[in-house]
Amino acid sequence: VFQRIGFNQARYPEVEWNWFSFEALNIPKDHPAQDTLETFYVDAPANPKYGKMVLSPHTSSGQIREMKRVGVPPIRMVNIAKCYRRQSDISHTQMFHQFEGLVIDKEIAITHLKGTLDHFARSYFGAERKTRLRPYHFQFTEPSFEVDITCDICGGSARLPNGQKCNLCKEGWLELGGSGMIHPLVLKNGGINPKKYSGFAFGWGVERVLMMKA
Repeated sequence: VFQRIGFNQARYPEVEWNWFSFEALNIPKDHPAQDTLETFYVDAPANPKYGKMVLSPHTSSGQIREMKRVGVPPIRMVNIAKCYRRQSDISHTQMFHQFEGLVIDKEIAITHLKGTLDHFARSYFGAERKTRLRPYHFQFTEPSFEVDITCDICGGSARLPNGQKCNLCKEGWLELGGSGMIHPLVLKNGGINPKKYSGFAFGWGVERVLMMKA
């Protein structure tokens, strides 16, 4: 789906340095995400430059590594990898899969993000499906959005054919994942000039997307 619009597939480490997973993404040392209750830390010597070793909590660390690898945009990447978080309940597992999209070039705007998400939704879920961007907060994007897609059970109406309320969705919408315009500090940490280039990123769970298609 993404190769058809110029994306390249990449894969970055499941075992990562703290700096790539947090500080480079504008997530400070005192942020709750860096707590041992949230992140798996590896019992190994710290790197003088990049800090402690962790099991990668998200695919977003691949953003920094791809920026450093490419150097000069344009960048169009999809990073698919395993992620690890200290969460375990009926809807969360401690190991799961994510895919991360990253686009950086001159004059990239929110309209490019929305168009890319619509392309994916219609190609993967069906031509009748629609997406929306809902304001949210992520440390590494500004502005940030949650991505919703119309419910496949009720077709986005929040009602079943018999008139009953749909029990699957939230008023006709299902949450797909997160997205946003890349924070200028993140671009700087990746060696990209934020005054010259802009970009967007998006990411969500592979398992979630598969369940929503099924």
